[in-house]
Amino acid sequence: MHPSYLVALLAMLCAVYMVIGYPLLLAKVNWRRRPPVAKDPAFQPTVTIVVAVYNGASQVVRKLEVLRGLSYPADKYNIVIVSDGSTDATDELVKKFAAEHTDGAPISLLRAPRGGKAAALNLAMATLTGEIIFLTDVRQPLEPSALSHLAANFADPTVGAVTGELVLLRGDSGEQADMDLYWRYEIWARTRQSEIDSLFNTTGCIYAIRRSLVARLPPDTLTDDAVMPLRAFFQGYRVVFDPAAIAYDYPAVSGTEFRRRFRTLAGLWQVFARHPALFTSSRMRIHFLSHKFSRIALPWTLLAVFGATLAMPGSPWRSLLLALELLPVALAAGNTFVPVGFKLKRLSSPARTFLVMNAAALCAVFVFVLPATWIWKPTTTDKAVAGTK
Repeated sequence: MHPSYLVALLAMLCAVYMVIGYPLLLAKVNWRRRPPVAKDPAFQPTVTIVVAVYNGASQVVRKLEVLRGLSYPADKYNIVIVSDGSTDATDELVKKFAAEHTDGAPISLLRAPRGGKAAALNLAMATLTGEIIFLTDVRQPLEPSALSHLAANFADPTVGAVTGELVLLRGDSGEQADMDLYWRYEIWARTRQSEIDSLFNTTGCIYAIRRSLVARLPPDTLTDDAVMPLRAFFQGYRVVFDPAAIAYDYPAVSGTEFRRRFRTLAGLWQVFARHPALFTSSRMRIHFLSHKFSRIALPWTLLAVFGATLAMPGSPWRSLLLALELLPVALAAGNTFVPVGFKLKRLSSPARTFLVMNAAALCAVFVFVLPATWIWKPTTTDKAVAGTK
């Protein structure tokens, strides 16, 4: 047998496991579970809310209104806004809001030289006073009960960090609908992993962590929502998911999903390189390899399948395999030309999203040669829905 057949078979089996096999195992296997989180709604520790923002003048007042409107005792939390070298009216708006609203949770403004989110968070660390640190972003609104739900989980001494659910708005068609489908799977997987033991990362706009576990981030960190929770995880704490704590996000502008995924997956490469224990001594190693590492590994596996197929001796089987492998690429490439509502769109649109996500995963390896300031760019959202939640 030509060795290319064996390479193609092994690579194909790996890809099938990543896409289909692991979700089935996660759903069907009776995994050994940790006891349920002892969440106590009456537990109300002190909290410092930290928001790092760059040029957020169009959103920061609304975010402050949301944070002041949280259903949490005003004397139990304070708000720290870190302006990451903003050049618009962000700083002035925060100062004005704080001066005009003195009857609620205290608001303070820190100004950092432009250096990215990690550097801004590092500046805030010297000012943290709460027992719990709640990190959120300027863009996403929160349910009023979000902080109460997050805090209640820390009544369980085994919990080191908690993340909530990000609800994507208006994902009913096209690129955003396909991303919604992926996100629904992600939420389901997080729910299962949290029940089994622990997550590996959180959602950046809605997560909380014990102050005792917070430490300075490397300045070039792209995914603080992975690095901070891992510190809790490696110290034996659980990182859990609470779907009752809800944030909302708006659709990304069409065509910007590649950069968004590229940034996230580049951050994953950083995490893998800086935390090799995930591969060797993690108590959730099988889930890490099958769920997180597979995001980076899948496109390389698919390339291995394609390369092995090209290397096969000429035959009708080789031609058929090449046609089947290139069909999703052809569907993705032609998606722009398929009219909305046309039945083929149900295949071409998911194929395009799958191709974009895997292309971003391939390119993410360049995180080791590109400066973090180039990779970290603000997400552009659909302004038409910015006021819907």
